[in-house]
Amino acid sequence: MEFLFEVVGEFLLQCLFEALAELGLHSLTEPFRKPPNPWLAALGYTIFGTAAGGLSLLVFPSHFVHGEAMRIANLVITPFAVGGLMSALGAWRARRGHAVLRIDRFAYGYLFALTLALVRFSFAH
Repeated sequence: MEFLFEVVGEFLLQCLFEALAELGLHSLTEPFRKPPNPWLAALGYTIFGTAAGGLSLLVFPSHFVHGEAMRIANLVITPFAVGGLMSALGAWRARRGHAVLRIDRFAYGYLFALTLALVRFSFAH
């Protein structure tokens, strides 16, 4: 039961940072209608994910998931789940006629979540 709470906590933390990043990106992209280069966008989401992971360590310096094997499983599974969630959010936004950012697609959401998780995996105690 404790493991379930730990995994859900890690998932919710990544979802929270992803949602905050999306909110900030929506507000920043309004003046710039031209879509960016996909490789530069991937680099940007890698940087944002790394920064979000570092900021999350200031608030939550310890791992939510205890045990090395469980942390590795979390590192593999959670970014896929968050990428899927962001893809679903992007589809929901598109159906309503709202602007869809690159982070609203699986690959970019996954990349952001993966880099956030890698920072937490490497530096949390």
